[in-house]
Amino acid sequence: RFIKIYLIKEQMRPVALLIALLLSTYVSPKSKEEWKSRSIYQILTDRFARTSDTGYCNYSQYCGGNYQGIINKLDYIKGMGFDAIWISPIVENTEGSYHGYHLTNLYNLNYHFGSEDDFKALITACHNKDIWLMVDVVANHVGPIGTDYSKITPFNLAEHYHDYCDINDWTNQWQIENCRLSGLPDLKQENDWVTQQLLNWISDLISKYNIDGIRIDTIMEVPKWFWDKFRTSAGVFQIGEAFNGDIGYVSDYQNHLDSVFNYPLYYTIESSFCGSFYNLEGYWFNSRPKYPAPEYTATFVENHDNPRFLNRCNDRGKFTNAVVFSLLWEGVPVFYYGGEQYYSGGADPNNREPLWDNYNTGTELYRILGIVNALRKSVSIWNLNIVQRYADDNFYAFTRGNVLACFSNTNSLQRTITYHEFSEGTKLCNILYDGDCVTVSGGGIYINMGDYPKVYVKQ
Repeated sequence: RFIKIYLIKEQMRPVALLIALLLSTYVSPKSKEEWKSRSIYQILTDRFARTSDTGYCNYSQYCGGNYQGIINKLDYIKGMGFDAIWISPIVENTEGSYHGYHLTNLYNLNYHFGSEDDFKALITACHNKDIWLMVDVVANHVGPIGTDYSKITPFNLAEHYHDYCDINDWTNQWQIENCRLSGLPDLKQENDWVTQQLLNWISDLISKYNIDGIRIDTIMEVPKWFWDKFRTSAGVFQIGEAFNGDIGYVSDYQNHLDSVFNYPLYYTIESSFCGSFYNLEGYWFNSRPKYPAPEYTATFVENHDNPRFLNRCNDRGKFTNAVVFSLLWEGVPVFYYGGEQYYSGGADPNNREPLWDNYNTGTELYRILGIVNALRKSVSIWNLNIVQRYADDNFYAFTRGNVLACFSNTNSLQRTITYHEFSEGTKLCNILYDGDCVTVSGGGIYINMGDYPKVYVKQ
């Protein structure tokens, strides 16, 4: 009997080892509730880090950034407190399409960024450092091949696309959903076969590589019913890009996806930190409530599709104020690579600068990002309600629990906040600079602002 039991155990050992291996490599899908706790660092894969010698970069072509380069710089990202990265689309593209948005083969990886093993190594390295991976995906269009659809896999027939027309009226929803963006062939989701290929692909992609979340390109150019299906097939957190400043228009897409990029707030941030904070107050009371779930929306100050903040508003103090605001406001914060080095590129492709030779961990913003991201974690700020405490042209303040965040869009000013819930004698200290503390006196909190934001925490 002993020998029989021993043999059974020995026969089961390979199975047990296989199960253990699968459990060690499998990462469960991350929900939108879990993603609220994360801060995302957006990477343009071709421009963030490479493994070869540095050299000239033609901004309109591949410059050599790759997955191994990202692996080598994960500690640089971690040093700013970011615990998720969003990378460029990973599928095969037309030659020269360094950004990844010009699909040619849905099932092949873009070799410019590395091999499949390199991509898997990136995912493993990220997860080992508790960094989640978000992959950019496209379901609206393919690469610029005119009408030679034979160049695209698997969508190689004319019936897979809408009839040729170009979007020239961005107020016409039929055009937006059926015509071409910049001449790119527009996939026909009304074709059941096309839809099924896309649904199968995203499901397989997520499960094969244990991807934690997806960013979805050009969602307003695809019918909303398709996103209901895509969301289910993906099974992970999705942020959709509706490049539009109309809150009513953008917010409805959150009824079909977990999250959307908060473009209405993006425009408000610029008009507030480079103009008047009354714009932000108006957003808070009039626009924000239109979102089905504003706490899941993606908050950002700049990205790869728009001129950088410092190109439009050349003031590092205002930029730092805007960035800290985006980290402490409700939603999932997204920070565009290079901002920590005060990049100021203009319109695409000038806002897609290479970062190599410029991983300076000593910039003021690099330091501040690490502090504010740590605060987010320590107080679970995503669980705390926002209360606006003060707003005028040049000063804005809100609280989330025992955190008082103060912002200005000018060099120096003084304000006294009387609408608050801190008791008399309470001491509040600014976590960004040692020794900067205030005490509630006479019911008020006296704030003396300089160039940079102040983030006070109750002591």
